[in-house]
Order: sequence, then C-alpha cells, then structure tokens
Amino acid sequence: MTQPGRAPTSRRAGGHLSRRHFALALPSALLVSGVSGISGCAAPHQGTGRPGDPIVLTLLSHYASGALKEALQGPVDEWNATHDRVKVQTKAVEFTDLLTTFMVRQAAGQGADIMQPYCLWNGQLVQAGVLRPAPSEHAEEIRRGYGKAAVASSSVGGKVYGYPTEVQTYALYYNKRLLREAGFDGPPRTWQELEEAAYRTTKRDQYGNTLVQGFGLSTYDDSTTVGQTLALLNAAGGTFVSADGRRTTIDSPAGRAVFDLEHRLVARGASAPGVNVYKAFPSGQVAMVVSAGWWTENLKELMGKDYRDVGVAPVPVPEASDEHATLSTGFMLGVNAAGKHPREAWEFLRWLNTEKVRVKSAEGGGEKGTDESPEKSTAKGATKVRANSAAKGTTVTRMSSLQVSVGSMTGRADDMRTLLGRGGDPNLRPFLDALAYAVPEPNVPGAQQAKSLLRKNIEALWTGQQSVDESLRITRRQVDQEVSHSW
Repeated sequence: MTQPGRAPTSRRAGGHLSRRHFALALPSALLVSGVSGISGCAAPHQGTGRPGDPIVLTLLSHYASGALKEALQGPVDEWNATHDRVKVQTKAVEFTDLLTTFMVRQAAGQGADIMQPYCLWNGQLVQAGVLRPAPSEHAEEIRRGYGKAAVASSSVGGKVYGYPTEVQTYALYYNKRLLREAGFDGPPRTWQELEEAAYRTTKRDQYGNTLVQGFGLSTYDDSTTVGQTLALLNAAGGTFVSADGRRTTIDSPAGRAVFDLEHRLVARGASAPGVNVYKAFPSGQVAMVVSAGWWTENLKELMGKDYRDVGVAPVPVPEASDEHATLSTGFMLGVNAAGKHPREAWEFLRWLNTEKVRVKSAEGGGEKGTDESPEKSTAKGATKVRANSAAKGTTVTRMSSLQVSVGSMTGRADDMRTLLGRGGDPNLRPFLDALAYAVPEPNVPGAQQAKSLLRKNIEALWTGQQSVDESLRITRRQVDQEVSHSW
C-alpha cells in the first residue's frame, strides 16, 4: 500500500493490523526501547505545567523527512516560541510503520499525545481505544469548517475524532495531445465517451505490443488499484461498504457496472494493468488515468514543458444526466484517549487547524524570489504564507498553508480557493471542486483488510483469473467476513 496522497515512489507501506491483540505479539524490544526511526525536535522533559516546568505534548506523524517534516516543524516552532506553559515535540516514522507504531506504543502505555492517522484506520483505532472523541466545541468547529467528506473521514459512528489535515480527491488526468490526435477536442464526460476515447487512443506496434494505453488501470499498489476503482464506483452512485459498516455493497448494480467496464478495457487491450502508470503517463504512454490531486505537482516536475499536454477533468459518469461523484481520502490529527493533557492537546490543534493567519501573496513583493519556507515563524508569531494570486491581506489556517506548501489540500474549500488563487494551475481546480461532492473512503474497523481483499480480487479480474461474477461473489464473501468479525 502506498501512502495516500503522496508519490508512490517515496513510501511503501507493508502490513496492517486487523485485530486489537496483534500489537501484543510484536517484539518486546519495540515496547521497551521505543520505535526505531522516531525523531523529533529538542524539547524539555514532560513536566507538570508549573512555571518553569512546561507540559510537553508529543505529536506523532508520518512527516518523517524532507518537505513534509519541514512544513510541520514551521508552525510547531511558532507555537513553541509563543507559548510558555505548553510545548509540542514532533516525532515521526515512515508511513509504512505508522499504524503499527500507534498500536504498539498504545499497548505499552507510551502513546503520543497527538496522532496523525490515515483516516482509513480510524474505526480500528477507535475500537482499540486509541483515539479520544473531540469535545463538543471542537466537533462543532470541525463540522462547520470542513467539507462533508473530510468530516465523515474524521468521524466514526457519528462522533468526530479529529481535525482533518491532508485531503485528496480523485479526478481524470488526460493527455490533450493524444486525445486531439485521436479526434477528440476535450476529455470524456460519460463512460461511453471514456471507452471510445480509450480504444481510439490505444496504439500498438506491428508485433502487437502496446505503445499507448487508452486508459491506465494499474496494479502498482492497493491505493492505486482500489482508488481508481472506488472513484469510478462512486461516480456510478455506488459505495464499497454499507452505511452501517457491516457488509460490502460492491455487488450492487453500480459495482457490477464498474467491474464490467474495467474488464472490457483490459480485454480489448485499452488497459495494461501491469504497467506502472506513474512512469507511463508522464512519458506519453497513457492517454487517461484516474488518480488523486497530489500527482499534479509531481507531473510538473517530471514532464517539464510537456506538462502543457496534461489536463484534468471530473471522473466520467455512466450517463450525461448523472451527478458527479468521486473518492476522497485523507489524514487527520486527533488526541490520544490515554493522554494526560487532552485539553492542552485540543487547544494546540485548534490553533493549528482553525486560527487564521495572514497570506503573503507571491505577487505582493517582500517574499518573492526568496528561499524561505512558505511557513515561517516571525517575532510576533504571525505566519507568512506565499500563494499564487492570493489577495494581499486575506487569511487562511496554518494547516491549509502547510498542505498547499507541499502540493496537497485540506478539506477547507475557502482556504483552498484563497491559496490556489485565480491565476493558479487550472489542473488543480477539479480537485478543489470535488471537495463538494466526493465520497470518503470507508473507515470501518476492518477497512484496511477490506481494502486489501478488494485489491486482490480486482487484480484477479484484470489478469483473467476470475470473471466479473466470480470477483463480485468472492469479494462479497471475503469482505463481509472481515468487516463482520471486526465489530
């Protein structure tokens, strides 16, 4: 599994925990000496909160290196510089180890005060007693300030458990040149148009080898395979898991339609699932592919001047009269149920995620052309944010500016409109618009295992090992068994 919302080449995720007691079977060295790879900024030893002995809150995330680590450390340093009684210390592990770390450290009584889980895991973490429900005043702020999908991802059983941070929506990337050469003046809007464009843009050499895939289905990892399929499923009006979280609904008419569509694309040679779309699309070897908004910045870097050929549009729907829908995934910041200082932890999260700070426009001078980080602490505690075409004097939350600085988004549509600005990359606009209609990835207790099972059966369908009927039947049986056992 690749970290949702990040380049697949940067992190690879391994196993998962589908049972509460699994953490107890892990090596005791992890419980005694701490998790290997954790690092953080220097901070005082945790104290009582008396003058000269501040409370120190630990924040555990997957922002372990590079731009992500620096982006988070900026506002944390700002908080520490302007707050005497409560300090925050960041700790991080690679995404690969994040869920295991949460569970192991909690079992050992060493859980962090503040945690940033992938929202897919929230049901499991709540069931295991790791996450604390948000106090009513924070829950109301979250419901009021974020889109429905982001709030739903951060909630379990109707209760809000944290502030949404990174949010990713899915859309259709397409190569304008390849579509134009095949006789199309724009992207497909319906599945019929999608299939026609996929077949007409597919190219083979004289030996039958595929040179260009019309539509890039990919078995690269579960976030790619499952993300593509669920985005199409949502666009068809379907869902993967029932509203009560106790069974799958993949065998609905919408699910069958998606599996039929993907089967046809592979059978007719328009899709070659074994090809890595993250390399093939930038090279002009894929005409269309469904993926999340994080990819936009990567494509700019990879493609250079050829990026002008890239367009983004909403995920096509079965019929022209259908309303748009797609998939959203994300992360959140929540508070440990066993933490000793929950009030202080929630106050820090409110400051980070809801307090507005001034935007410093790139066109307004002063910061333009410098190599300062987009997040910078000042003597007065103000955060300066550079953003494309954002009006001078407008304000956004620290978390929104943090995410935009690393090529991501939050679920705060107002912040995103301010930061992206009218003069920004038009390819980001469909992902912003999708915040209003995206369907969150289900986060029931057995969600991680259910996702892995779905991937296994999708790949069996794509590779011809199972028919559509077999894939739907086996997925239903396996996923129903998993999610029912997880309650």
